[in-house]
Amino acid sequence: MIPILTLHNPDAARRYYAEGTWREETLYMLMVAHAEARPDDFALRDGARRLTWGALKARVDAAAQTLAETGLAKGERVAFMMSNRVEGVILLLAADRNGYICNPSLHQNYVVEEVTTLLERINAKVLVHERGYGADADKVDLMEEAGKLDGIKGLFALAPGRGELETFMPGGDVEVAVDANPDKVFYLAFTSGTTGMPKGVMHSDNSLLANARDMVAAWGLSEKSVILSMSPLSHHIFWVAMAESCVSGAELVINDPPERLKPLDWIVETGATYVMGVPTHAMDILADQQARGMDHMGAVEMFYMAGAPIPLSVAQAFLDQGIKPQNVYGMTENSSHQFTWPDDPPDVICGTCGRGGKAYEVKIFDKENPDIEVPTGEVGQIGGKGACLMLGYFANQDATENSFNADGWFLSGDLGRMDEQGCLQFAGRLKDMIIRGGHNIYPARIENLAHKHANVDKAAAFPITDERLGEKVCLAVLPAGDAPDADSLLSHLAEAGLSKY
Repeated sequence: MIPILTLHNPDAARRYYAEGTWREETLYMLMVAHAEARPDDFALRDGARRLTWGALKARVDAAAQTLAETGLAKGERVAFMMSNRVEGVILLLAADRNGYICNPSLHQNYVVEEVTTLLERINAKVLVHERGYGADADKVDLMEEAGKLDGIKGLFALAPGRGELETFMPGGDVEVAVDANPDKVFYLAFTSGTTGMPKGVMHSDNSLLANARDMVAAWGLSEKSVILSMSPLSHHIFWVAMAESCVSGAELVINDPPERLKPLDWIVETGATYVMGVPTHAMDILADQQARGMDHMGAVEMFYMAGAPIPLSVAQAFLDQGIKPQNVYGMTENSSHQFTWPDDPPDVICGTCGRGGKAYEVKIFDKENPDIEVPTGEVGQIGGKGACLMLGYFANQDATENSFNADGWFLSGDLGRMDEQGCLQFAGRLKDMIIRGGHNIYPARIENLAHKHANVDKAAAFPITDERLGEKVCLAVLPAGDAPDADSLLSHLAEAGLSKY
């Protein structure tokens, strides 16, 4: 095993096991359990392939053998860069099986130079790349450039189409025992910090599964559910969905609709019951549904939305057709730890990120001194700790150390407040706060109220320099229908309760 420096703490681990947020199971082990109990039930689907649990296990084991034949040691890194396809899930589960660390977050908009820099930073030993995928893939050969990196043990190319999974076929003589340690690091995802420099977030099976167990229990997901993630494989939301699938036994649908299908068509065709995305996804799908005169989104029962406040009109449009919207807050570092529950009323769903589950505890700390907790209702920096928290930033002691206060609470860099019901209200990024004449203004509230205007599709509030006040608020909007003029929008904001300043 290659040693990896982490935040793993035996005392905390014993506590998590005792409370049941951590368990003696890995994602691979959960997948095997479903394959043994329900081998012919569907587990995973993209635009061309639909695998049963039995077929998924066979492909994962074959991929694990192929990776082992490169000479990888436990703890070494496997990276992949590909479009939304079943091979990504197969690779991550294969890495988990063998005790490797998988990096899935090489985004489509990265150029080859950026990718090779990131591969060097994590000292990746194996790369799986879909030919032609990447911002400059038509100009530079990633496989050729990756082959020049020190220590590379294996390079695997995938064809752009959706073939027969020929890259990972059973065969060979190398046998690797299953790594059943759920506390090992097996997942390494890049996330941008306040400086814009990506940091490598490390998760174990348990830290990733802890949040999934909470959400599956709270929202009643089961083997009868069909989870569709609108987010790509390179985004952490997708892997939250994958963990939920392993916990519940639900089929996982990748956002890979055939060319003839729009997102709404894909939702209907796949029989998705639980759709995961961001409010923009929801708005676009609702608009398409309305344009077609459809009274329901197929079999959808729940719609997860993270990353931005849910406009009341969007939530109501779901509720009117019997779909429960779920407001979610989280980060790659701690997954979707804060979420609303199915029985929450519309004001809680739209106005808060809910109370979450037992895998993460949230407190609010002073913006200037993060060691001081602020009273209920006061805005401050969101901090947290618990079973779904990452195990640190890969090979980055400074970033890891500077992300915690003196009492070990992880500091998100986001602003929020806790209400009397224990629900978190997001207020914006700490660095995005607008200071107008010495008064703190939080963009999220302005944007949320602007979204309630009938002719506003999207809105963003941000500071502009002002000689007298230091900063003033600028609001940019994308219209829905006829563009609202400034006066009507300002009147709307005033009537909605926004102070004139």
